[in-house]
Amino acid sequence: MSATRLSIFPLSGVILYPGLRLPLHIFEPRYRAMVSDALIRDRRIAMIQPQAAAEGAPLFSVGCVGRIGDVETMEDGRFNIVLEGEHRFRVLRELDVNTPFRQVEAELIDDPEEEALSSVERAGFEQAARDFADLQGYSVDWDSVSRLDDVSLINGVSQIAPFDAAAKQALLEASDLSDRCELLVQLMQFFGRHPGDDDHVTLQ
Repeated sequence: MSATRLSIFPLSGVILYPGLRLPLHIFEPRYRAMVSDALIRDRRIAMIQPQAAAEGAPLFSVGCVGRIGDVETMEDGRFNIVLEGEHRFRVLRELDVNTPFRQVEAELIDDPEEEALSSVERAGFEQAARDFADLQGYSVDWDSVSRLDDVSLINGVSQIAPFDAAAKQALLEASDLSDRCELLVQLMQFFGRHPGDDDHVTLQ
């Protein structure tokens, strides 16, 4: 795909996937300016994780473009918005800009429109998810989970799972749904372990 210019919102631990929604409260002046700019142009904001917490830290290479759907403008200039994920993207270079918010040149990743897991992959994932939820004490409506299509299920869990930033980034960068599912199972097994467990789970 051809290169495109994106205004970015670098936020550690926050991931967006195509087809999913992400509510955000925008209060910093530079990101209020970014939202205002997006609303008068194409309503697009690119979510991406920084590699460190420091100001101006280098970015990870892959993020997701979202289009502003619902928006609430407050009297003091803050916004409540909902981003609707459209495309993953790969950063080509960061641009030298005068805006208070950062911008990049990026290429959109052409993800398949329809992906599906094998029955064995789906069953293995659901069992791992049940085990993880039980260990973490989560209450889950498993009937609703079973009705989700494979993409909504795997990407949805990847987006909200309580993993660290590096793990969430690895999930976003997975090449396809099957690889993301496999990695997600490994991560649930790893992060679901009790301290002192003798079994060792690798993430390779």
